[in-house]
Amino acid sequence: MHKYCFAALDQTLRDILRFKDPSILDRPFGGKTIIFGGDFRQILHIGCSIDGIEKVEIPDDLLTHNCDDPIHGIVESTYSDFLRHFTDIKYLQERAILAPTLQMVESVNDYMVSLNNSHDKSYLSSDTICMSDHAFTSLEHVHAPEFLNSIKCSGIPNHSIALKVGVPVMLLRNIDQSSGLCNGTRLIITKLENRVIEAKVLLGKMAGDKVFIPRMTLTPSDTRIPFKFQRRQFLVILSFAMTINKSQCQSLCNVGLFLKKHVFAHGQLYVALSRATSRKGLKILCYDEDGKITNEATNIVYKEVFQNLEDRSFE
Repeated sequence: MHKYCFAALDQTLRDILRFKDPSILDRPFGGKTIIFGGDFRQILHIGCSIDGIEKVEIPDDLLTHNCDDPIHGIVESTYSDFLRHFTDIKYLQERAILAPTLQMVESVNDYMVSLNNSHDKSYLSSDTICMSDHAFTSLEHVHAPEFLNSIKCSGIPNHSIALKVGVPVMLLRNIDQSSGLCNGTRLIITKLENRVIEAKVLLGKMAGDKVFIPRMTLTPSDTRIPFKFQRRQFLVILSFAMTINKSQCQSLCNVGLFLKKHVFAHGQLYVALSRATSRKGLKILCYDEDGKITNEATNIVYKEVFQNLEDRSFE
């Protein structure tokens, strides 16, 4: 969630509760106890010490071997007979390739799209500096549109998106929760227009429903960007492959785990392996630091997270 969401909640609670006690205006969240957190059994939202890194051995039956081209190898093991089934919705909704970084995901998605010979349609974003940003100065005027277009960061779509009818995509933001259009929802494109994308929901209670995706304006919250800018674009990303973080809560019959680079956060390996509904549907392609295929993967678990946790069932 963007920090402005929490700031709005903070101010709202202060405004409501001040009628009972005027001093509440000076208390965070109106004096109410607020807990921010995720599933400690999955990927943590905070950084910890580096002591939790260890190597785990991957069973031979889960490994993908003999890969001259790593991308081709993981695609073959996950999307077998893709050219024969690429129009089958059930085939696409049951499988995905997972990788630790967005760069690896994009390379797999680009390869998968190239296998589909249908006509593609490119969409370009409109990027502008946020003039209302309190940190805005005359120096930001020098940022050319070409520079803004080149920025890539997590949580927002790229400046240029090339899509084809029949390819799966994933939403990057909540659009309409009542219609099942939430962050992480997978869709399959059925029609491409200039101002709207028609698609069908792949998974969940709304599976099979036809929906329409508009362009929306987003402001990235990446702290590495020293200024605020807005990007107006369709809030989708190709999802033949997805990052391990984005795959949380997904259940898939066939999962290809592409570890050209090792995982880098607590719980990532666990999340990736547990996306597959069966051992038979899991394939792993893992490389060492020298770029050679290996049967050892890095696992990161911060055991201090589990301290003070009682052995009990959660309802």
